[in-house]
Amino acid sequence: MEIILLLIRLILFGVFAIAGVGKLLDLEGSEKAVKDFGAPEEVAKPLAVALPLAEIIFAVCLLFIETSWLGAIGALILLLTFISGILVQMAQGNAPDCHCFGVIHSEPVSKKILVRNVIFAILAFVLILSGKDNQGLGLFSSTNNNSEENFMSLILGLATVGLLAAVVFYLKKISEQQTQIMRRIEILEVTALDSSTGEVKREGVNQPDGGLLIGTPAPEFSLPDINDKIVTSVQLFAQAKPTLLLFVSPTCGPCASLLPEIETWQNDLRDKMEFILVSSGKVEDNLKKFAGNSVKQILLQKDREAALLFGAEWTPAAVLVNDDGTIASKSAIGDQQIRQLVEKIKSGIETGEKLLIPNSNGVAIQNAKLGMNLPEFSLNDVFDKTITSQSLLGKKTLVTFWSATCGYCKQMLDDLREWDKTKGMDEPNLLVISEGEPELHKTFALNSPIVLDSKRTVSNQLGMQGTPSAILINENGKVVSETAIGAEQIWTLIGKKNKQSTVIS
Repeated sequence: MEIILLLIRLILFGVFAIAGVGKLLDLEGSEKAVKDFGAPEEVAKPLAVALPLAEIIFAVCLLFIETSWLGAIGALILLLTFISGILVQMAQGNAPDCHCFGVIHSEPVSKKILVRNVIFAILAFVLILSGKDNQGLGLFSSTNNNSEENFMSLILGLATVGLLAAVVFYLKKISEQQTQIMRRIEILEVTALDSSTGEVKREGVNQPDGGLLIGTPAPEFSLPDINDKIVTSVQLFAQAKPTLLLFVSPTCGPCASLLPEIETWQNDLRDKMEFILVSSGKVEDNLKKFAGNSVKQILLQKDREAALLFGAEWTPAAVLVNDDGTIASKSAIGDQQIRQLVEKIKSGIETGEKLLIPNSNGVAIQNAKLGMNLPEFSLNDVFDKTITSQSLLGKKTLVTFWSATCGYCKQMLDDLREWDKTKGMDEPNLLVISEGEPELHKTFALNSPIVLDSKRTVSNQLGMQGTPSAILINENGKVVSETAIGAEQIWTLIGKKNKQSTVIS
């Protein structure tokens, strides 16, 4: 039994020593984790220091039989605190980073982490139940009666301490490159297409063709630049020129290697478009990494809040915004895709057309009709008034594909009716292309026309396959957006807050 108690002490010593040292090596990450678990701002920093110090103190106590019982009590208190915090976060549906072993290893809270902490708590409880005077074999004293047991426990203890020191040292060296390595792997995964399907399948992240729809109004944000001056998205996109947002990081190797090309693009296209670097971290780190040989506008996020708004989950990444403040490209992820995007931008600028770049990330958008002219049609609305493609010219129009029997359409009908009756002069017109009985559609009470296309002739030509779906047509009758599918995307397409999240039928 004494050997078992010694092993328990050594296991808990290793766990708490590695956790404490790992957190001390990344105090900034420790502070963020403490805040994420709900600690007030004013106590987060002291807790971020006190917690790893307590872990190290209790770890050292567990090495000695004279102090092991107290160490076990302290360890159990910490573990029960961790377990309570994890349960609260999981009950709220949150998954903050546990920062369990600091710079060495960290991951979002989960059932696996909960079970692991429960097991450690049981081990600590066993030591407490064994009593203050029965903590197993001693490592550094001669109180053990059996000299062979003394020798074996000493060797085991020294080997454990030595192994722990080696693990901490080498994992620290590996962790210094971990962020860059993992980011590069993610970029390679997301840009490598499956040879059989042509699609990327990866759990828990957006696909390359995900993110914001082309034609969607760019999200609003406000960020400080390197001079601590607040810059808003409204200011950025009001310059009558397209803007390329480049999402970078001072710890990103590929971002630094792309810098000379960014400066070349900026010089070649200076009069035709703007280049904005959106980064994170400290000002001095960003200046050291991205100052280069030309003046650049660098905006700093606290974390990745702006990047996530634009669907740019990795660095480097780029998104093009048109001069009217609408999204003009999908997120280009990695240096290769960014180069491809810039080449397409150059070609598009030369034509003088509004930029619409559907496959800048190497993935074609399914059913996209971007840039296509509205097909000629002549259909009667439910009140027997003729609506033609020519009648849509002169103002931007939201063309929706509907069905009287579509449950998801009915769910967003009240919101659509409200918007149709209250929309401003600067908002698009509305045309509903539907199928079903005219009398039923009359009860929708929309101000805008509803035309019936029972054979789906027009809707299929416009790339709308399911209901509800929608596209934007500009004043010249050209398709200027991807197909929005479901209420959430449709409301986003016209810059409205999502009123009701629905699924396509």
